[in-house]
Amino acid sequence: MRVLIVEDEARIAADIQDALKAGGYVPEIANEGENAWFLGSTGNYAAIILDLGLPNLDGLVILKRWRQEGLATPVIILTARNAWAERVDGIDAGADDYLPKPFRMEELMARLRALLRRSTGQIQPVITVGGVSVDPRTQLVSVNGVPVNLTPLEYRAVSYLFHNRNRVISQTELGDALYSHDNDRGSNAIEALVGRLRKKLKVKVIETRRGFGYFVAPEAS
Repeated sequence: MRVLIVEDEARIAADIQDALKAGGYVPEIANEGENAWFLGSTGNYAAIILDLGLPNLDGLVILKRWRQEGLATPVIILTARNAWAERVDGIDAGADDYLPKPFRMEELMARLRALLRRSTGQIQPVITVGGVSVDPRTQLVSVNGVPVNLTPLEYRAVSYLFHNRNRVISQTELGDALYSHDNDRGSNAIEALVGRLRKKLKVKVIETRRGFGYFVAPEAS
């Protein structure tokens, strides 16, 4: 899943990027306000991590614009502004969570996982469908309790499909979720990827809806 990092401090942005990559996400960075607003408005992101003190355009203004435009992407505010009134302003503007600096990366990752669970209607931390379990905390996929050896790309694909179960996912949407915006990929690559996943999982949980995309049934525990 793609996550947008909006942070103008290069070291912090790089640290978050590394943590997201290690967590199985596809991170992209925007280091100034106008570009952040454009990327968030036009990109298919599972979540956005947003700093407030940005060059050119304040993060709170960006957030208000996104919500006025109807953008429902979950947003975690990450900022050095610690006054309670500013935290209230951020939540009222449409933020889903708020983490003040300095912070522990482990907490940010846990909050991101929780946010993604809530945004997709998932209650339990582990998603289980048809005997296949996906654990975002460990990036482990298992079938009837037996771990399956997946590549990072294969894990991202099954994770996205399971987080969005009971909804048809087009090849374009799946590709947007798995690759950075500047990565060139075609429908054949997505078909091959899903084919490999089916062979490794050995159970029929990923259906193909001809002409529409891929579908995972909603059965979960």
